[in-house]
Amino acid sequence: QVQLVESGGGLVQAGGSLRLSCAASGTGFLGFPMGWYRQAPGKQRELVALISYGGSTNYAESVKGRFTISRDNAKNTVYLQMNSLKVEDTAVYYCAYQAPSRDYWGQGTQVTVSS
Repeated sequence: QVQLVESGGGLVQAGGSLRLSCAASGTGFLGFPMGWYRQAPGKQRELVALISYGGSTNYAESVKGRFTISRDNAKNTVYLQMNSLKVEDTAVYYCAYQAPSRDYWGQGTQVTVSS
């Protein structure tokens, strides 16, 4: 089993920055991709960014140039640096770990961007 614990969400004004962290633990944690997804009210959950164990990244078009995903494999932690935040970035952000057998999810952290 793998457990994911997110932190770092909150309320920020448009144009501001936040950094999300996700710490992974458990006996099933190995070097597979991790990522961040988000879900706004009334919308489906969508991919924000993914990162492989080796550091290859993939971003949603809407966040390219503003968000940066990174991971510290020694700490089993993935980060999401969010800059130039927009009101439309408001959502619950979920950390994900994509093991071959299944995906694991964190509990989510709220990010609210005010105008």
